[in-house]
Amino acid sequence: MLTGGATWNTGYRIISVLQIVLTAVLVFSLPKWKEQKTSSEETMGGKVLSLKEIIGIPGAKVIMICFFCYCAVEQTTMLWASSYLNLAKGVDAKTAASFAGMFCIGITVGRGINGFIAMKLNDRQMIRMGQAIILSGIIVMLFPFGQMVSLLGFALIGLGCAPVYPCIIHSTPDHFGAERSQAIIGVQMASAYIGTCLMPPLFGLLANHISIRLLPVYLLILLGLMVYMHERLERKVY
Repeated sequence: MLTGGATWNTGYRIISVLQIVLTAVLVFSLPKWKEQKTSSEETMGGKVLSLKEIIGIPGAKVIMICFFCYCAVEQTTMLWASSYLNLAKGVDAKTAASFAGMFCIGITVGRGINGFIAMKLNDRQMIRMGQAIILSGIIVMLFPFGQMVSLLGFALIGLGCAPVYPCIIHSTPDHFGAERSQAIIGVQMASAYIGTCLMPPLFGLLANHISIRLLPVYLLILLGLMVYMHERLERKVY
């Protein structure tokens, strides 16, 4: 909107219309959710668990750390991509901001494509595929290639992030049982928000006091921990 000569208010108006339309779709779909509520409650019954009891469930801590790391990778990349391109790769600020959007485009396109891939692959395979694509994007960033290659790196990380979040949530009943899923998903989301809030500012401190060029290394460490925790969960090594 800004580059097209419109005011900043116009961009917000367009987004507000999209949000209103989305809300309307959700409201009209409520009857469908109510139809499924009864059978879901019958399947998922059981007592309400305290936080201590939830964390004590075998595998809960592992999946919480895994989810923490995923959201840390996603948000750190999203928030620091333009600064990294500008300060580490010498891309001018305006272009860097546009390039950083490739990460979000990668997630968006990936989520659409993954809906079809999920018809052939299970959650475990989808998560591993996403992690491998994220790794390839980080490797591209680590090597001293040109600006356009760095753009490809961010797009690959976004593409790799696409299946991880939904597949971790979707696989919860398989790992912990339907009766515990609601409780486990609750702590997963809590750990996700902690990762989102804590890890990008932490990288900001590292970038300020050491170098912003550490971004790929920072992401690689988080990805490594995420992969390790996910594999522990799959092998039931708690």
